[in-house]
Amino acid sequence: MGARSKARKRALDMLYAADLRGESATDALERAIEAGEGPTNAYTASLVRGVMDNVTRIDELLADFSEGWTLERMPAVDRNVLRLGVWEILYADDVPDAVAVSEAATLVRELSTDDSPSFVNGILGAIQKQKATLTQS
Repeated sequence: MGARSKARKRALDMLYAADLRGESATDALERAIEAGEGPTNAYTASLVRGVMDNVTRIDELLADFSEGWTLERMPAVDRNVLRLGVWEILYADDVPDAVAVSEAATLVRELSTDDSPSFVNGILGAIQKQKATLTQS
């Protein structure tokens, strides 16, 4: 597993745990850093902060693109993997969109339900196709 794949997994762990506790993942990240337990890969912190800085917009897009599913109804793993994927597609210029989608599908394949990879792939693929219109301000 590559360094960025490990960073994504660690970011997912932080986002997922914070989501379940109903707290900000940024606050959890800062506490871990202060306690000397922070991530060793800077990309983990970039992912967590990036998602949390844009979570309102990301969640709006997920609600729009996940027909028939509310964010609350999604498995927490899927919801947070989707947040990571959307952030990488829309905000991480150094990550090819196809890599963001593939990495997200890999995470849910390993950690979620049998239906999750196609669900995540479908939503991120649709967002990727409309990226140009979604990033216009």
